Amino acid sequence: MDFSESCILTEEIREAIHQGLPVVALESTVITHGLPYPHNVQLAIDMENEVRGEKCIPATIALINGKIHVGIDNKHLEKLVSNPDVHKISVRDIGIALTRHWDGGTTVAGTMFIAYKTGIRILATGGIGGVHHKPAYDISADLLALAKTPLIIVCAGAKAILDLPATVEFMETNSIPVIGYLTDEFPGFYSRTSGMKAQIRSDSPQDVVKIAKNHWGIGVKSAVLVVNPPPPEVAIPGEQIEEFIERAVQTAAIQDIRSQSLTPFLLEKMNELSGGRSLVTNLGLLRNNARLAAQIAREYHQMSFPGIELRDEL
Repeated sequence: MDFSESCILTEEIREAIHQGLPVVALESTVITHGLPYPHNVQLAIDMENEVRGEKCIPATIALINGKIHVGIDNKHLEKLVSNPDVHKISVRDIGIALTRHWDGGTTVAGTMFIAYKTGIRILATGGIGGVHHKPAYDISADLLALAKTPLIIVCAGAKAILDLPATVEFMETNSIPVIGYLTDEFPGFYSRTSGMKAQIRSDSPQDVVKIAKNHWGIGVKSAVLVVNPPPPEVAIPGEQIEEFIERAVQTAAIQDIRSQSLTPFLLEKMNELSGGRSLVTNLGLLRNNARLAAQIAREYHQMSFPGIELRDEL
């Protein structure tokens, strides 16, 4: 079974890719593993609406009944959030999921792989995975995907529960440009600052696209990471969030929670410790990132296909 036989695209997305219209890929583990019900369902709808509001087409990617779906409908969404055995699907899991007929949400890495194979070049997420504090050898497959997949990824930085200096160092070592959008700092996910500098600042979607096109044009194959701070009205000051992170990490260590279970556990614990503030921040930055990704996708479309106009009905 090859990729085309395993992958189902909606007619809207298939037509958009064929015509060179702007499409934004959206990962789905935030729906299946990152947020509680019913916030996850509403967030999935809101992110797609943010993309459409910028005259772009959203492509939420997931596994349904062992098939890759690029674009999901309400029935698929309800199936993902109601299945107690829904899986977290990274690149290594896709072949298994196809064989075992799994339902699953795709991680950033899994979504990047599928998006690239289908011709989508822009992806929005909340935060990328990275290097964990303990054990330090726990490195997310997201970073490896960023090192070898030429997409523009819009996020609020790496998840704050991670070792941010080690994560940024990994990206430097693997030639992954990190662009601060309207900021000189690498965001702290929940916070607008982390005390670390972004590699370069960009103040417009057009500038981001020019950097990406030149990066790939000279033959470099890595992704371009755009770090977009959470909106000021939902951001949590860094000093407040640090205490919650430390307590969540300690609890995970005591309970010996590791691997793919670690990040969902830490995010849930953070929400509990913050009295729900981290959830509000998470929802706000996800919508914000979807909007920016769509603006970048629109610029990418206009630079790549200057003669093709956007449709008003999107």
